[in-house]
Amino acid sequence: MSITTLQYLNTHTVFNQAEPLVGRNLLTGNRALQSALKFNAPALDTASLHALGAQMGSAEMQTHARLANVHPPVLHSHDRTGRRVDQVEFHPSYHALMTAAAQAGLHGTPWTEEAHGHTRRAAAFMLFTEAEPSILCPISMTYAVMAALPGNAAIFKDWAPGLTARAYDPAFKPFSQKAGLTMGMGMTEKQGGSDVRANTTQAFPDGQDAWGQRYTLVGHKWFFSAPMCDAFLVLAQTPAGLSCFFIPRVLPDGSTNAIRIQRLKDKLGNKANASSEVEFLNATAWLVGEEARGVPQILEMGTMTRLDCALGTSGLMRQALSIALHHTAQRQAFGKRLIEQPLMRNVLADLAIESEAACALSMRLARSFDHKNDAHELLMGRLLTPIAKFWICKRGAAFAQEAMECLGGNGYVEEGGEGTMARIYREMPLNSIWEGAGNIMALDLLRALRKGDVAAALVRELAPAQGAHPALDRLATALPSRVEHMATEMEARRLAQDVALAVQAALLFQSAPAAVFTAFCDSRLAGNWGHTFGTLGAAVDFDSIIERAMP
Repeated sequence: MSITTLQYLNTHTVFNQAEPLVGRNLLTGNRALQSALKFNAPALDTASLHALGAQMGSAEMQTHARLANVHPPVLHSHDRTGRRVDQVEFHPSYHALMTAAAQAGLHGTPWTEEAHGHTRRAAAFMLFTEAEPSILCPISMTYAVMAALPGNAAIFKDWAPGLTARAYDPAFKPFSQKAGLTMGMGMTEKQGGSDVRANTTQAFPDGQDAWGQRYTLVGHKWFFSAPMCDAFLVLAQTPAGLSCFFIPRVLPDGSTNAIRIQRLKDKLGNKANASSEVEFLNATAWLVGEEARGVPQILEMGTMTRLDCALGTSGLMRQALSIALHHTAQRQAFGKRLIEQPLMRNVLADLAIESEAACALSMRLARSFDHKNDAHELLMGRLLTPIAKFWICKRGAAFAQEAMECLGGNGYVEEGGEGTMARIYREMPLNSIWEGAGNIMALDLLRALRKGDVAAALVRELAPAQGAHPALDRLATALPSRVEHMATEMEARRLAQDVALAVQAALLFQSAPAAVFTAFCDSRLAGNWGHTFGTLGAAVDFDSIIERAMP
C-alpha cells in the first residue's frame, strides 16, 4: 500500500466525536426529577415511571422520534375519485409514539386515579417529552379536556371511558366503536388570535337530542390543533355571546361531520404534529356549559394545557442539558475534555441550576391539581399556572441556544433528524406561544390576584425557606405587598418573574442540595448573575452541581 493511500485513509478516521446518548433510563439519571417526586408525592410508587424512563431512553424510541419528525403528516383533502375525505396521513412512527403515550396514561388516566395522579402523570409527561414532544399535543388536549367536558354531562358520560382508556385507536369511525379516544381544541381565528372575543364563527340552534342543545356551526379556525382527533372543543358566537361547543369528526350515526381541513401549518418545529386551518360548513356541534360563558368554560381545559407547556419545556431543558453534558464529557479541546474547562463548567452548572428550578416549579404546580379540595392548593394552582407557563417557557429558548452552543457546529446540524439538539431548539418557542403567549400569561396573573388572599398564600408557600438566604428573604418580604396592591399591566411581567424566582428558590431549598440552592439564590436573586448563562460566581460548588446533573 502506498504512502498516498495511507494518508488518504487517515483523513477518514473519525475521532474526538461524542458517541450518541442512547440506551439509558431517563428517570434513573434525573436526580432533579427524583427529588421533585419525593418532595411532592413521597408515597408515590415510581415503578411505572422507571419503566417509562427506560423505554423513552431507548434507541427504538429515538428512532421513532426521528422518523416522525422527518416524515411529517400529509393532508389528503380528496380521494382519487374526487370525494372530499379530509384525512391526515402519519408515518408509522407517529402511531408508535402515540401508542406508547396512551399506554403510559399521559392523557385521561390522572382523572381516574385516587392519589397523586396528576403528579405521576406530570413526571411521565416530562420523561416522554425528552424523547419526542410534538406528538404530545393531542395527548395533552385529551388530558385537559377532562376538566371542561363535564359542562355537558351527557357527552362526558359517553366519552369519558374512551378518553381515559390506555389505548390509542387512529381509526376514523364513531366513538362508540373505538378502544381509545383523543380530543383537540379550536379557539383562535385569523382576525383575532389571542383575542378570542373577536371570533366570527357562528352557531345556530338545531334542536335537542340526548346530548342536549344541538347547533350548526359556520365559520373557520386559524389554528385547529391535531385535526385527526375524534372531537374538539371550539368557540363560536350564539345570539347570547361566545360559547363553547363539542364538535366530533364522526357523528354518532357514522356520517362525517362538515369539518373541512384547509391546510396543515408549515411550522418552525413541532413537525410530527398536525396543526391545521379548518372551515365549518354547517358542522354539527353541542353546547358545553352555559351560553355566553364559552371563554371560562374552555379555559378549564386551557389551564391544564398551560401546565403541560411548563412540563414540556422542563423536559426539553433536561434533554438539552443531558446532551450537552454527555457531549462535553467526551469531546477534547485545548488539551482536555470540554467538561473540565472552567468556562464550560460555568455554563453547564448554570444550565443545570436552571433545569432543576424549572422541574421543581413544574412539579409543584402539578401537585396542586392533586389537591383541589385544599384551599391553599387551589389558590396556588391558580397563581402558579400563568407564572410557570410564563417564566419557564420564556427561559426555554435561551436555554436551548446555550446548550446547543456547548456542542458547537455539531449541535446546529440536523442530519436527517439525528440532530436532536437542533430539534429541541426549534421546538422550544412553541410552548411559550401556545395556549397564550407571555403577555396573556401576565394578564392572567393579574386576574389570579383577584381570586383570593394570594399574598397570604404566597407567604405560606415561601415560609419553609425563611432565613435560608438573605436575597430570598428580601424578595419574600417585598412580594406580598406587591401582590396585595396588585401590579399594573406595565409591571405584570416583572411580577411574574419575581414570584417564579422566589417560589423556585423556596422549592430548591426543600428538595435540592445546598450547592444548587445557594448558587440559584446568589445568581438569580442577589444580583450576581450576568445576562447570559455561564456567569456564576467563582465560589459556586461546580463539581457538586455538575455531578448531580450528569445523565
